[in-house]
Amino acid sequence: MFNALLLENTDGFSASVQALDESRLPSGDVTVAVAYSTLNYKDGLAITNKGPVVRNWPMVAGIDGSGTVLSSSHPDWAPGDTFVHNGWGVGETHWGCLAEKASLKGDWLVKLPAAFTPRQAMAIGTAGYTAMLCVMALEDHGITPDAGEILVTGATGGVGSVAIALLGKLGFNVVAATGKATETPYLESLGVRSVIDRALLSAPGKPFQKERWAGVVDAVGSHTLANALAQTRYGGVVAACGLAQGMDLPTTVMPFILRGVTLAGIDSVMAPLAKRQRAWARLARDLDPTLLESMIEEVHLADAVAKAHQLMEGKIRGRVVVKTGASV
Repeated sequence: MFNALLLENTDGFSASVQALDESRLPSGDVTVAVAYSTLNYKDGLAITNKGPVVRNWPMVAGIDGSGTVLSSSHPDWAPGDTFVHNGWGVGETHWGCLAEKASLKGDWLVKLPAAFTPRQAMAIGTAGYTAMLCVMALEDHGITPDAGEILVTGATGGVGSVAIALLGKLGFNVVAATGKATETPYLESLGVRSVIDRALLSAPGKPFQKERWAGVVDAVGSHTLANALAQTRYGGVVAACGLAQGMDLPTTVMPFILRGVTLAGIDSVMAPLAKRQRAWARLARDLDPTLLESMIEEVHLADAVAKAHQLMEGKIRGRVVVKTGASV
């Protein structure tokens, strides 16, 4: 038996931590003990039933996990190996990692970098790994620290917090957009040089505005993304990775055809292994582990449902790490 956060939808939706028999684990070539998981925005949507995340029922929640391999028929994995997992439809179509045990595919796993403990890996999680993909997209399109200001929206969230920490360490001039002015000291501790009110971006705006941003990391979408695009400088790059405000994009082609702005879509769920390995290697090199502690709120598996509701109510700063209770 193992404990897991099970989502059910038979006689109405429910989310609860239950003891499950190991025989119920789905097929996979690697069985793992999950030491830590985390709560991402997608997890919050699934656990609170506020979005169509879950495709198969019942479902164990949790798109992220880290811990130790228990058994494996995959050639790249052996008992005792430490791993990190992000995405691949886990917690959506395949039982996830908000559990003491999980059955996964070896092709989905990345070796845990020596720079991080399993807890730190989940302090990063999909949010931090996505932030690294965003930073890599800016760099791959030629954005350097001397290019100008970099806007990070949703700054106190998981993606925003890690993106700021990464960009700040790399020497970029980071501007944070947030609706939580009281969190300015926290953002400055991560590497922000200035803070603006998210209200300046969240309302409908002109399709073409005064140039300001050399690059943008956006986890918000909707009018915020549209305004960020309209304010991006000639040749600038906007990395879009989220939809906290909405999935619509009320903009025009003007930033693209008159300023040569690039809109780089960031997918963390199905990114190929080589890209994941590159991102985690960069995280190990460029993310200061001491900054992670200021982002973390740790909870036990039994408290994950309540914490997911707080996440969806906008009451969480940084990252929520979930200790599953597994012995590893």
